[in-house]
Amino acid sequence: QVQLVESGGGLVQAGGSLRLSCAASGSIASINAMGWYRQAPGKQRELVARITSSGSTNYADSAKGRFTISRDNAKNAVYLQMNSLKPEDTGVYYCNADGVRVWRWGPSDDYWGQGTQVTVSS
Repeated sequence: QVQLVESGGGLVQAGGSLRLSCAASGSIASINAMGWYRQAPGKQRELVARITSSGSTNYADSAKGRFTISRDNAKNAVYLQMNSLKPEDTGVYYCNADGVRVWRWGPSDDYWGQGTQVTVSS
């Protein structure tokens, strides 16, 4: 069974930094991409940042220039370095892994973590 576990969330003042981590566990042969999604209070879940196995990245406009996503393919882990945090960044951050294959030539599936709370105070 594949599981994603997030860590690194917390309470921080505006202008501060946090580093989120997510590790996928289980018998995993490959993962196409991993990313971070945020659900702010009263809003839909939205993409914050995503990175493919080859290193291609994309960011939400609100994250560009402040957040950096990276991954360790060998560890099936993804990280989100968040700098210059703003109150608008507050929300539950969910780790996502898509195109996960338990066997190299088997079917793929998507997985979500349980989320980690990030609160930025003004």
